[in-house]
Amino acid sequence: MRSTTHAGIGIGTGLIACFMSCAAFAQATELRTPQSFDSIADPTARSQAIFQEAGKVIASPRCQNCHPNSERPTQGNDMHLHLPMVVRGPDNMGATALRCMTCHQAANYAPAGVPGNPKWHLAPLSMAWQGKSLGEICTQIKDRARNGDKTLAQISEHMGHDDLVGWAWNPGGNRIPAPGTQAQFGKLIDAWVASGAACPA
Repeated sequence: MRSTTHAGIGIGTGLIACFMSCAAFAQATELRTPQSFDSIADPTARSQAIFQEAGKVIASPRCQNCHPNSERPTQGNDMHLHLPMVVRGPDNMGATALRCMTCHQAANYAPAGVPGNPKWHLAPLSMAWQGKSLGEICTQIKDRARNGDKTLAQISEHMGHDDLVGWAWNPGGNRIPAPGTQAQFGKLIDAWVASGAACPA
């Protein structure tokens, strides 16, 4: 009787966990279109609102984990410190003895649950996002002194088409993908740039 009870509890717990993760995934997959902001007459307010929507992607663990504000990356949906312990190194690709590509190969490795991409690395500290408001991140993205000297057009290209950024929508394992699709995200960034690239307060 005891084992049956334990089994029932286990199944019930599993169903609750599945329901919660499914609900989180459903929420994560939604992004509004740029056209849905056309009713906002003020151009600055419209631009800010568009970036707020794009911010759903920027604030997701899939992006935040790659933009840590320290020498150690984070990982997982809960953004815990990377295990095993690694550091960014001088070129944001890991220390000499443990480079990112030592474990992170050209594609996700499902048997071990290790994500991968040919360009796997951390964003530089100048583009750290963790712990910052969306307005602060927006200002950072526009600042050529901190964004790798990229124009807004180059930023838009990077976010909408770069394949390492695109990994966020195909993360594998139990990782919740970034909201929407990369194409939808790219269109929001394009619309934000076209509308004046105003940052939220």
